[in-house]
Amino acid sequence: MSSPAKLPPPPYYVVIFSTLRTDVDDGYAGMAEKMEMLAEQQPGYLGIESAREPGGLGITNSYWKDEASIIAWKKNAEHTLAREMGRERWYKCYELRVAKVERAYAFEK
Repeated sequence: MSSPAKLPPPPYYVVIFSTLRTDVDDGYAGMAEKMEMLAEQQPGYLGIESAREPGGLGITNSYWKDEASIIAWKKNAEHTLAREMGRERWYKCYELRVAKVERAYAFEK
């Protein structure tokens, strides 16, 4: 992604997914792309931003209309399979946080 996600005015929710990758790449990029495309099709999805440093630390923020949308995404069967594969292959560890965004500010030249 080359610019921040374009989001509606708050309130909305953010799922902050911080990860540390293993050295295994087998299938990771394809699954990440598939999950992003699948998330975009879910009710309540608003956008995504993601960054990864060369050492393996990555942070992905996905934005959602409400908590019900986040819960529905978590229960999605394909997303569940991707999480299981992530634990088995691609992540040494991860932290997931859910927060309500109440204010947002922007700057653009």
